[in-house]
Amino acid sequence: MKAEKNMTLWALSWPVMIEMFLQFAIGTTDTLMVSRISDDAVAVVGFSNQFFNAVMIVFMLVASGAGILIAQRLGAGKQQDARTLATMAIVITGGIGLVVSIGLFLGANWFAAVLQVPVEIRALAGTYMSIVGGGMVLTALNIALSTCVRNTGDTRSPMYIAFGMNIAHVILNALFIFGLLGFPKWGLFGVALSTVICRFLAIILLFRLFRHAYGSKIAWAEFFRFDLKLFKEIFRIGWPMSVSGGSYNISQLAIMSLVGVMGAQELAARTYMNTMESFAFMVGWSLALAAQIRISYLFGSGNYKDAYYTCYKAMGIGMILVSVNTGLMLLFREQILTYFTGDPWIIDMAVTLLWLNLILQPGKMLNMALGQSINAIGDGRFSMLVSIPSMWVLSVGLTYALGLSLEWGLYGVYAGMIMDEYVRGVIMWLRWRRHRKVGIFAIDFSHSTELRKVKAANTTL
Repeated sequence: MKAEKNMTLWALSWPVMIEMFLQFAIGTTDTLMVSRISDDAVAVVGFSNQFFNAVMIVFMLVASGAGILIAQRLGAGKQQDARTLATMAIVITGGIGLVVSIGLFLGANWFAAVLQVPVEIRALAGTYMSIVGGGMVLTALNIALSTCVRNTGDTRSPMYIAFGMNIAHVILNALFIFGLLGFPKWGLFGVALSTVICRFLAIILLFRLFRHAYGSKIAWAEFFRFDLKLFKEIFRIGWPMSVSGGSYNISQLAIMSLVGVMGAQELAARTYMNTMESFAFMVGWSLALAAQIRISYLFGSGNYKDAYYTCYKAMGIGMILVSVNTGLMLLFREQILTYFTGDPWIIDMAVTLLWLNLILQPGKMLNMALGQSINAIGDGRFSMLVSIPSMWVLSVGLTYALGLSLEWGLYGVYAGMIMDEYVRGVIMWLRWRRHRKVGIFAIDFSHSTELRKVKAANTTL
């Protein structure tokens, strides 16, 4: 198992930062390659991926809860519980993923119609969604395996695997899109096929890594064990996180549907912005994920003082970094945008939206750090109860009211998102402070180290 020194915020976050940067770089290259097919193809990929992000939250119902409990159990010295939690998470998430894959493969065209994909790109969307959606079981296993490995403190190995698979994805894209080395020019079909192949290869490597991540090699028989008590704990922590995350992604999908009503140009512009914004907040998100792992571990070990202040440390550093990243995009905006598209309307719109990101991204960081910290101590239900009405009333509601009814277009979309992020962020901050005074952290912080030592001495390994 990983030593406690590998549970520091820096040791946990830098591999995730690099992994996300590589994914962003490869994802940007992917978007550029797809843009050589057409702007319609870019819109299909952007819309479909937003839909898949919403679907993936179903997989987080088990994986997210198990990840937090794994770190808490390791902090408390209960390694066998951690192993059982991990194997249960893999089996259950894989089963859910298989059901979802069958549904998406058979119903891709129906989903495209229900989600109001513009008619002119609906056929392309059906093809792409059926192939990538049919392979969602691979995505489910990828999420579960990566989560269970990372929460042992090993964030480096998933980084190496993600790097290799993203490079392979670009190579396969080049072969399947442009017909290099004698391959047929499959266009968007080739992009979808490349995605599924790379996810399958990643699963093979991640599964081997997973079996050696918990000390002695995990035996095949362990995958058939089921602990009802531990499963109830997973569900108790996981369902609010899954519902909240699912609501967020579905709300973003609803926003994309409303943008689709605005027109194909608006949809393409929003897709390009999604790609660029991922560069702005990727460092902040990696810090938030690292904070969740560290806080879960410290909370399980009884070190409440460090757990509490880890949130503020991650949030402070993240605020600075996301602002710097947004500033860099603004500085090189012309060079970046002309690589994506030659449409002058899309370029002009994206430049204006980049300025709005100087307001949006710090709000996102506020939510990411506080949200992941609150989840780490098992208070995800409160986060869910606050997030759902905020994101639907403010983010989606204002998109419709301002973007469509008042015809503000994408400006209305961003106004709603900014309002949502800051309202939720402030409420989460007040909740975190309340835990310090009268809630979960309501103890004499000067004695937290002694409490941890007593707890460790009484723990049965």
